[in-house]
Amino acid sequence: MQLSKHKIQQHLDHVYDTLIVGGGAGGLSAGIYLQRFRLSSLIVDKGKARSFWMQGLQNYLGLPPGTPGRELLQQGKQHYLSLNGDWLNGYVEEVIDEGETFAVRVKVGRQNSIYPVLRAKYLIAASGIIDHLPPLDEMQNVYEYAGHNLHVCMVCDGYEMVDKHCGFFAGSEASIEEMVFNLSWFTPYITIFTHGVFSVSPELRQKLQDYGYRLVETPIKQFLGQNHQMNGVELVDGSVVPLETGLISMGARYHHHYLEGLNLERKGGYLVTDNLGRTSHPRIFAIGDLKVGLNQVAVAVGDGAVSATQIWREVRHPRKWMENLQMAV
Repeated sequence: MQLSKHKIQQHLDHVYDTLIVGGGAGGLSAGIYLQRFRLSSLIVDKGKARSFWMQGLQNYLGLPPGTPGRELLQQGKQHYLSLNGDWLNGYVEEVIDEGETFAVRVKVGRQNSIYPVLRAKYLIAASGIIDHLPPLDEMQNVYEYAGHNLHVCMVCDGYEMVDKHCGFFAGSEASIEEMVFNLSWFTPYITIFTHGVFSVSPELRQKLQDYGYRLVETPIKQFLGQNHQMNGVELVDGSVVPLETGLISMGARYHHHYLEGLNLERKGGYLVTDNLGRTSHPRIFAIGDLKVGLNQVAVAVGDGAVSATQIWREVRHPRKWMENLQMAV
């Protein structure tokens, strides 16, 4: 059921088997499995999951290449609701461990907000990470091309850049070291843009020169192209650099602040989990981009299936069916 401000009041006394934070691919997968296990679940989703912005999934088994991420999410949500799962558009602000249950405080509504507290026996954190562009002040129209042929994930879209003239839009010197020499697996034609926001060390500058990669430190004025297909950039000095594709070094932050009061084990920004997705708390699971691993839709979907199945294994118990007892008499 899609819950609203008014309907949520009827659920405040209900204890869900599992509350899932995040309605992306991982959260939806977990919810579908939980409902098919005849458990009760609630997905609380802040909206615009990371995969929502994917203009075309190219490497998801069984989907036609180019399927928009939002289409996958829409179908997943419909599937989940058809299994009588509960869905709430809201922002999880805090999780408190009450012993046998978790109290989850949620902000519902951007205006005239209410703050209901919902309860569950288990929690699945599937809220992922939030991307942001590097600090390219005054750069115009990047969103016309981002997610199209201006890519944000080399693992997802390296194949789309094979042997093309590619611009790498760096956010730091470290991002050049990390990304460019891996990007060279797909194409030798790489131009690095710093937008003038950080300096490049003499050692790295020489290394780029040795590999034949052009370094452009003049700030970018705007991207050029049409119909969401970028074909170059114009710099603030009026010069134009022709390109066929691009890769942006995205920054990101992990969306798990609501778990700060639970003292979970972390590694950097990631939540440490076992191979079932269980965190250092026995009844909290973290899946998808929140845990150490490969940040891919297919991986998140698998994580959701594994964590939901483990929760069912822990809560299931033999059931007596009165029909059987009556027949045996």
